[in-house]
Amino acid sequence: MNELAQALTAESAHAAPDHILEALSDELARRAVRGAPHTIYEELWHLAFWQQITLDWISGIETPYPAETSDPFPTESQSSAESWPQLSGRFLRGAKQAASVAGDPARSANVVRCPSRPGHPVRLMSVQDQLISLAAHNAYHFGRIVFLRQLLGVWPPPSGGFGW
Repeated sequence: MNELAQALTAESAHAAPDHILEALSDELARRAVRGAPHTIYEELWHLAFWQQITLDWISGIETPYPAETSDPFPTESQSSAESWPQLSGRFLRGAKQAASVAGDPARSANVVRCPSRPGHPVRLMSVQDQLISLAAHNAYHFGRIVFLRQLLGVWPPPSGGFGW
């Protein structure tokens, strides 16, 4: 497994995503933390949202860039339609799919069209560059999830995690 695939699914610059997400109840994942703009559930939903857009883009599907900053976070009805285990499973399946593409050197070099914010031109980038962007985005939001877990007193998870 190359480093990019590892950054998407395994321990790399941070604990493995499945470890970061483990041992959280639906209630705890949805619990608001005073001063935090999003719950753990909302952070992961956001990750799954952008991961799916990346998977679409690298597959040649030009899914539009969200028009509003609230679009990549769940509405109340979207949130109530999917349990924490379902959301976690959906995210982890997508991460494995992205890692599989990252491990394919021939596909990684392909150039794809990535829609931009409304009013900005479509960007052209390699599949590898789009996956690097996804891995960086995931790392940022997983850091937020770890911090929320720390504030909730549920870090590290049973499988362990970095203490810093």
